[in-house]
Amino acid sequence: MPIWRRKRWDPLDIMSNIKFNPVSDIPDQSGRVFLITGGTTGLGASSISFLASHNPAHIYFSGRNKARANELISKIAKASPSTKVAFIECDLASLASVQSAAKQFLSSSDRLDVLMCNAGIMAVPNDVSKDGYEIQFATNHLGHALLMKLLMPIMLDTALQPNADVRIVNLSSVAYKQNVPSTGIEFSKLRTKGANYGSFFSFNKWVCYGQSKLANLLYATELAAHHPSITSVAVHPGFIKTDLFASTNFMDRQVVNIISGGNWLDTEQGAYNQTWAATTKKEDLVNGAYYEPVGVKTTPSTKLGRDRALAKELWEWTEKELKAWV
Repeated sequence: MPIWRRKRWDPLDIMSNIKFNPVSDIPDQSGRVFLITGGTTGLGASSISFLASHNPAHIYFSGRNKARANELISKIAKASPSTKVAFIECDLASLASVQSAAKQFLSSSDRLDVLMCNAGIMAVPNDVSKDGYEIQFATNHLGHALLMKLLMPIMLDTALQPNADVRIVNLSSVAYKQNVPSTGIEFSKLRTKGANYGSFFSFNKWVCYGQSKLANLLYATELAAHHPSITSVAVHPGFIKTDLFASTNFMDRQVVNIISGGNWLDTEQGAYNQTWAATTKKEDLVNGAYYEPVGVKTTPSTKLGRDRALAKELWEWTEKELKAWV
């Protein structure tokens, strides 16, 4: 069913009042190393700015735009001159690029406390990645999954150190429940150029986005099951007008505006939930859980969002597809 024809919305689809202030509520991050994907702009850049003022040992961030990266580094240097910040070029739609980025990080750091999988694309025209996968699934899920696998050894080693608190924060979205295929994820089509997903009445680009966000949600549950020493969560940031909307048309923007109820956030507010998940006390988090803004542990409202068999199938499919890259 097209997303604008749904008649009943979950109350948490619309962001509640923000109760998290990153200036006062982020605890001291001394000694901790962060890696944030998609950090050159939007939510990633806001998260970096928040974290930089709380004494992290090092913040690494990835992206494709070196000029924007340099601008952000200059901004952080002025606001938090003692904070070390480094850029790693990475195109998540290219597994070779992800592999190269992971090698660069591993050559630069001996620990990783927080991996924030922030980067993503939304409702872009139908296409496939350099490796032949549906472009939104490749960028939003598969590229991040490879990065996690390649960095898992250093995260597991960090988790063994005294007072360790290692986390993976996966950015999902309420789109996981709005417009996805009846099977949740159509694995058999993910390497078929020009494939149609979902029902005849659905917009393909939104279905592809929805299934990638469902994958982000489900993968966190599997990460928690396979790597219990690492706290893995999925978060919904809220409705934010970021660069994700660069590829959308007027109708797309109106559809999302209807879903949001007009409750839009700026990029700073939009980064609150993921920053909270990365820095709140460990006991505030449940491994494998899903959080809506800000810090609201939420049971996925759809059967597919709670489907452990589908989560297992996603894990096994991902392991198979990435085998040649690790």
